[in-house]
Amino acid sequence: MNSAQQLLRAQRDLLLNWTRDHPAPLLRWLRDAEVLSSAHYLSLLERSPSNAVAQALETVCASEESSQKFLQVLWEVQDYYCRDLQVWVERHCRSGTDGRPSPAPVKFEVPISAHKTTLLKRTEQLKCYSEGEGEASNSASHIEIRYTDLFVTEDNDLVDSSQHEYFDLASRRARIYVHQACQRIRPCHLLSPQGASGRPPKRVKVKGIAGIGKSVAVQRLVYEWALGKNMREFTCVFDLRFRELNLIEAPLSFLDLLGDRFRYLKTVLPDLFASPSSLLFILDGLDEFKFHLDWNTPDKDIDVGSKVPVSELMVALIKGSLLPEASVILTTRPSTEVPKRFFQRCCVVLGFEEDQVKEYTSKFYKDTKVAEKVYDYILSNDNLFVLSFIPLYCYIICTAMAEFFSSGTQDGGDAKSLELNPPRTVSEVYFCYLFTAIKHHALKGSAERSTPRSEVLSLAKQQLTNLGKLAYENLLKKKIMFDRADLQRYGVAPADVQSTFLCQILQPLKEETVEMFSFFHLTVQEHLAALYCVISLSNQEDIIQALDFWCFGQPPPSPTATPLQNTHLNMDKLEGLQMFTRFFMGILRARLAGQLDGLVCSPMEQGEGLPAELGLWFQAQFKGRKLENQEALNLLHCLMEFHMKEATSIAAPEIKKLNLFKMKLSVVDCAAMHYVLQFSPHKLQELNLGYSNIGNRGLSRLAPILHRCESLYLRYNCLDRQAAILESAILKSNECQVKKLFMCGNNLGPEGVLELWNALEHNTTVEELYLDITGITERGTENIVNCLSKNTSLKTLTIVGNDIGEVGRKRLRELEQRRPGLRIIGNFVDDLGLLQAYLDWVEEIRADRDQMDSVKNADALQSVLKGLQVAGERAEGEEAAKAKELQAKIMELFKSFPDLTGGR
Repeated sequence: MNSAQQLLRAQRDLLLNWTRDHPAPLLRWLRDAEVLSSAHYLSLLERSPSNAVAQALETVCASEESSQKFLQVLWEVQDYYCRDLQVWVERHCRSGTDGRPSPAPVKFEVPISAHKTTLLKRTEQLKCYSEGEGEASNSASHIEIRYTDLFVTEDNDLVDSSQHEYFDLASRRARIYVHQACQRIRPCHLLSPQGASGRPPKRVKVKGIAGIGKSVAVQRLVYEWALGKNMREFTCVFDLRFRELNLIEAPLSFLDLLGDRFRYLKTVLPDLFASPSSLLFILDGLDEFKFHLDWNTPDKDIDVGSKVPVSELMVALIKGSLLPEASVILTTRPSTEVPKRFFQRCCVVLGFEEDQVKEYTSKFYKDTKVAEKVYDYILSNDNLFVLSFIPLYCYIICTAMAEFFSSGTQDGGDAKSLELNPPRTVSEVYFCYLFTAIKHHALKGSAERSTPRSEVLSLAKQQLTNLGKLAYENLLKKKIMFDRADLQRYGVAPADVQSTFLCQILQPLKEETVEMFSFFHLTVQEHLAALYCVISLSNQEDIIQALDFWCFGQPPPSPTATPLQNTHLNMDKLEGLQMFTRFFMGILRARLAGQLDGLVCSPMEQGEGLPAELGLWFQAQFKGRKLENQEALNLLHCLMEFHMKEATSIAAPEIKKLNLFKMKLSVVDCAAMHYVLQFSPHKLQELNLGYSNIGNRGLSRLAPILHRCESLYLRYNCLDRQAAILESAILKSNECQVKKLFMCGNNLGPEGVLELWNALEHNTTVEELYLDITGITERGTENIVNCLSKNTSLKTLTIVGNDIGEVGRKRLRELEQRRPGLRIIGNFVDDLGLLQAYLDWVEEIRADRDQMDSVKNADALQSVLKGLQVAGERAEGEEAAKAKELQAKIMELFKSFPDLTGGR
């Protein structure tokens, strides 16, 4: 017989003819067989299909070894191709498959092959919003080129529904990153065996906010299965989207549902259902389902032939009363809750990690130098860095940045209109994205790239106004999906969604016969809503009334401005407007700076006095309301986005106390606090950031203002030695006004605390210092006597829960003798109030599962137990009773949550 190399050369045209229409399976298997390098494989995906196969065959025919491997691969992928190729494979490839027998014929092999081919064609392109509905012109939209893996971890299934879902996610990430040695789960391993049982889960829930990448991850799973590269234990995978299921009004059976959706499988469905354990159902986007789901009614006797409403079919499938042996992956946004008891695994998608942002950026730009510049810029800007972990934010940032970092910026262009500087605030990023979209579409085919920005914006004025009104009025109703009638009611032509810049903003959701539209990300809707309000509100009074309404739910008394008329807002919807109000303030600044010329016809009435007027409004809120947590933080962000010194200088001095306890703050939140508080000339009576997870990076953003905080609460903030060094520098400062410093529950360690003792030697302001459970050892007490005996201001030092040993305790006794005015609490039984505080803390942890999941709290509880055992022998009376009660409650807590102790 001829060699494999000769055979392929002789039959090249025939093979090309059979495979060129659909090269994906062949090319991927050749890459995995190391016949093609990864770089070569990706470059082939960018070519036309016939060109790609021709190039691959040329590479393959270069050696006998690669030709042999090609024949083996062809044997594996023959089912994806025509019958003629399969006959050819039978004849020529037997000797090339290491003597492996042909697979046993399966009665539904042909329909399954058709199913896989259909799924591959449907999933191999990633939607690129800049390309509209036509053929994707950007080759990087192939899933293998653009897809970047996501950060997925186990979910404790709590949702803080009072927060905008983006802020809730930011909190979750902050907690998981620092507190948990979390298990990262690649999307392809969602159904891998887990726990001691080693059994794969049958029901898996995947939760994540809009734009975080759930649907893309599911698309990738389906693509990998259809390629034969993942989840090969399943004979068939069915992917169902809830927005398609919305169309089913009449009762139907599960057989009918799947038969209609996958017509080529209709004849073999009964055979497939005969072995349900080999079936996987992927149910995508439960939050888009319009029918009510009743999770609490008793299970009905539903089988695959029962005709019932589609909502009952979905409940039965998810609960496992229908096809219990089948596997199910469900995706949903956090706002739509499904009881955890129906799932063996619950996961949360947290978007990208830093390395994945870098990978995404490098895939976005063909020019590696541009990719590096953009990534470095993102990394150096906290506002953008914190946004970039959401894949769709990443897309928006990369699109906006292309204008500044690509080689095309030398064409003169409208550089001044974008202020010669890349955007730094969130509002600026979104406005740049919007302007880029309008500019490229408005000037399509025109050589005049230097058209002034006001002209470009005026071309799109009517469309932007209509679109903004649609965005705003539906944001107040929490409505995110629209049909043709909705668009037409607001003067948005559905045809424009394909042909104008709207294709970068509105996403057509075309599935079979359903046609809906949505903004491709919730924040794009919020940004356009804010833009509409900024161009519609023309005087100070309207703007002040609007802020009262959006931030605090106060309806305007006699509204004249359109955005304030006929508006009804439930208090529970206020939290959903936080991002919108920040955008509003950022775009308002752009209007005052003349950057919206072309969109607005006349200057704003009393525009010159507006910054001062707004400063007085913010001042009144901080003065007249007891603001804390999300409300206070949102106002700080609004001031940062407005970024006008005149307004912030009026508002900031009114902030005497800032309580953000348990808020889980990101670095951007710390940047907003710093931005506003730097304009306050006086001391801050209290800054409470306990349990806020700010970490060293957040603390360093706040460093320039911390010396002015009289009471500074930094408990449980994932701080370490670096934070102790930073805090020591503050205590040494001549301007230091800190009187109470709470550092409990941070891992300062012996080296960190030595720095603090040194700083306190000359500090004259600190009166109370709390260092419970901060990892102090005997070494950490080496200079305590020498330094603190010279200190004159310190009155209370709490140092319980640290393993300082007998030598450390001896040093504390010596310090007590040398500083009789200093009260040292070294044991839990030394202070009844302290014991009660820890009892309250344990109760708080029991009530808050989210806290209980924190590894740091588990370690802290262990430290408290150890301290109680050491101190228990010397306790008497009421202290002894309280100490015993605390010990018992901690033991009880560990029994309730055995996973916390990690087998200790």
